[in-house]
Amino acid sequence: MATEPLLDVLPMPAAVAVLRAGEVTLSRANSRFRRLNADSRPRGALDCGDLRARIQRFLEGEALSDSFEWAPGQRNARPYRVMLSRRAGACSRSRCLVSLIDRTPAGCAEHSLRRELAVDALTGLPNRVGFEDRLKEVLGKGDRAHYAVLALNLDRFSRIDACLGGVVGDELLVSVARRLKGALRQPDVLARTGGDEFAILLSGVSDRQGVIEVAERIRGALSNPFSLSDFEVRIGSSLGIAQGAASVGDHADLIRHAQFAAKRAKRTGLPEVYQAEALDMMRAEFSIETELRRAIEAGALRLNFQPICDLATGRVVSFEALARWRTESGEEIPPARFIPVAEEAGLIVPLGRWALDEAVRTLASWDKARGGNCAVSVAVNLSAVQLQRDDVVPVVREALARHGLAPGRLIIELTESAVVSDRDRTADTLRALKALGTTLAMDDFGTGYSNLSYLQSLPIDLLKIDRSFVSGMLANRDKVAIVRAVLSLAQTLGMRTTAEGIETQALEQTLGALGCDYGQGYLYARPLDATGAYQVLVDRNR
Repeated sequence: MATEPLLDVLPMPAAVAVLRAGEVTLSRANSRFRRLNADSRPRGALDCGDLRARIQRFLEGEALSDSFEWAPGQRNARPYRVMLSRRAGACSRSRCLVSLIDRTPAGCAEHSLRRELAVDALTGLPNRVGFEDRLKEVLGKGDRAHYAVLALNLDRFSRIDACLGGVVGDELLVSVARRLKGALRQPDVLARTGGDEFAILLSGVSDRQGVIEVAERIRGALSNPFSLSDFEVRIGSSLGIAQGAASVGDHADLIRHAQFAAKRAKRTGLPEVYQAEALDMMRAEFSIETELRRAIEAGALRLNFQPICDLATGRVVSFEALARWRTESGEEIPPARFIPVAEEAGLIVPLGRWALDEAVRTLASWDKARGGNCAVSVAVNLSAVQLQRDDVVPVVREALARHGLAPGRLIIELTESAVVSDRDRTADTLRALKALGTTLAMDDFGTGYSNLSYLQSLPIDLLKIDRSFVSGMLANRDKVAIVRAVLSLAQTLGMRTTAEGIETQALEQTLGALGCDYGQGYLYARPLDATGAYQVLVDRNR
């Protein structure tokens, strides 16, 4: 193999390959190619990999150029891009120029870029891409029974980030990552997969209890406050678990199942293990959400009305408006199912506005049928979510004005959970509703966590004693004591009372004797459509 001065001008290894008697040889080469050839001994560069065979196929073919990836056979050899080219014509058919372009810099840049794309810049942990790559690699080995994925969401992080600033938020994320790493074992993989979301790949765990113990240890690591700049911050977490043995599908399914369980954990406050049945229920809720959205837009819901009677006179004093929904297929969906879906999906505001307007419109129509004020009020439930998201006071004012109804004939019912959430805003809204002239009632009293001093500061007019205390109270001294205490409290605070769930005259008489003002329950009537409710009004208030 002779040295060719012209080839030495080229800045890469290059040689001229010749095909003679069915064999490829090198007739000339530059110094760079000769060094590469020497480094590839004992076989030489042509016999490393399939280089000789690829050149021979090229020379025996019709193409004027070709290229492919190739590397010498020794360890840590540089990768090359082989370029084959020849001139047209019969005399050049059996020879070609072989040029080798070093791919090492490009490979290093590609590796560095791939690594950067798989790492979270803030914490230095793998990001979602890096975590998925690692999980995919693990599951590809087929031993998924001894692995589990944990999805961890930080509670209140967005509020902390908004109130204290992005710098403090970033500092918190770094501190959380540090604590989580300290709570894990060496083979476990921790990643930051989103803004306030982390994922953990646990190895060597095969039973449910073992995974839950790890989850509790992680929660414990985050239980102590974080010292951030000038602030001391406590932050909770929601942990969802998906076990490899119990989950079908690929790596993406395993992550999704853990995230689904984390959403359930946000509601329960405990680590949750993914269950396929829960996912089926969630899919059913999505189906309900789709149909409910269409029903609200089409005005396909209806209101039923249940009378509330004065325990002293037996006359109807008001009706509670209750939303009812029958799907297009004829299935009756109870409020306990579709109201939480509406709150979760952001449909509670249009639903609540519709219920308010329809209730006020119905009462106005009863006035018209009665030839004047029919002397009853209508009670409408106000969701905690609507109270937080909607501009309630103008909505109420406009509904009353639209149907010509006095504010004093509208009762706004709220649960204790609605009252205790976002206290300052809630108190301002309730005072504005009271100033408007509406009556305010606390529904299901005794089942929530309201502070009595806070309750005293609110303009509540009416306490509704939950049916769980009223039902069966005649045979239960504890329930009687609770009801008596609530009635005493209401009297002290200057509030009237309504007992829910009255089904017998004996219960009605006992509650009246204890000092309860009003009663509601099947003793008087089940929830009725507008026509049936009006007939009850006519019959009882003659």
